[in-house]
Amino acid sequence: MEPVQPDYSVLIDILRTKMPFGKHKGILIADLPVSYLEWMHRNGGMPPGKLGMMLSTIHEIKINGMMSILYELRKRLEAAERRY
Repeated sequence: MEPVQPDYSVLIDILRTKMPFGKHKGILIADLPVSYLEWMHRNGGMPPGKLGMMLSTIHEIKINGMMSILYELRKRLEAAERRY
C-alpha cells in the first residue's frame, strides 16, 4: 500500500483562510483551538461546502497529532512570501 499524500492546496487554504463567523471569527482555520472544533463536531457538525471540509480536515489533523504537516508548510509559505 502506498503512503497517502496530502492535498497541499487544501492545506494551503487552511493556512490562509480565516474563520468567517462565530466565537473565533477572524482566526486562521489552522489556528482554531481543538476544543472549538470538537464543539462544532458535537453540536450539529461542520457547515456544508468548502469551509466544512477545511474545518473537518484541521479537526482530524489536530486530534491525530499531525500538526507537523502544517508547521513545515507554513514555514515554506512564509519564506516564499518574504522573497516577494
